[in-house]
Amino acid sequence: MLKHAIVRPPAANFDMGLTSVDFGKPDLALARDQHARYCAALQGCGLELTRLEADANFPDSTFVEDTAVLTPQAAILTRPGAPSREGEVIGIGRALRRVYSRFHVITAPGTVDGGDVCAANGHFFIGLSERTNAEGARQLAGYLDKEGFTSAVVDIRGIDGILHLKSGISYLGENRLVLIDALAAWPVFHGYEIVRVPAGESYAANLLRINGHAIIPAGYPCFETALRDLGYATIALDMSEFRKMDGALTCLSLRF
Repeated sequence: MLKHAIVRPPAANFDMGLTSVDFGKPDLALARDQHARYCAALQGCGLELTRLEADANFPDSTFVEDTAVLTPQAAILTRPGAPSREGEVIGIGRALRRVYSRFHVITAPGTVDGGDVCAANGHFFIGLSERTNAEGARQLAGYLDKEGFTSAVVDIRGIDGILHLKSGISYLGENRLVLIDALAAWPVFHGYEIVRVPAGESYAANLLRINGHAIIPAGYPCFETALRDLGYATIALDMSEFRKMDGALTCLSLRF
């Protein structure tokens, strides 16, 4: 059961962050309102929040998930693949040291973004992407092995529309994986019950399963109906301003 989450609101220069899409400039006031609703949803699911201050030194720093991979026993500090984001890890490390006593660190030349790591009941899928390289994946797999977890590497390079692995996959529990069509038939996911995201709703593949609730992005009615038909209680949140900056639901928190 998840109990805590670390969050950080978008800074005043949020619109200067990295993005690979062209959905327009984010509205800062709306982004902050959406972030507040996101935090309220996490609390409504039973999580206690550690709220870090906005950090204008790093325009992408609201996407705290990319800076660490968390297990029950240890925190693994990453080395983000975008050089402009490396400094974000320092502040997250300070926050995590209040609750973790054991740490591992991804070191150069390895790079890992937390958005490329999907945990599925003791097994971790590690995405090779523009932000996570083979050396980073190797280091991460080694640390996970030391902590008693298994892992598998998933090379998503060359798949259109996916920045991170979790742009196309989420774990629902009950041995169920949410997958976009481009990943649904891959052998690495055999053995799981696959919940496919309908065509045209691929952004909804990034969701949060927290203590009996499924937090999903708003605006994807077919997928939301499919989840409800499976018995999940859904909470739909508007993510429009974060999507403009390559962000999604999991990006905005570190949960443990």
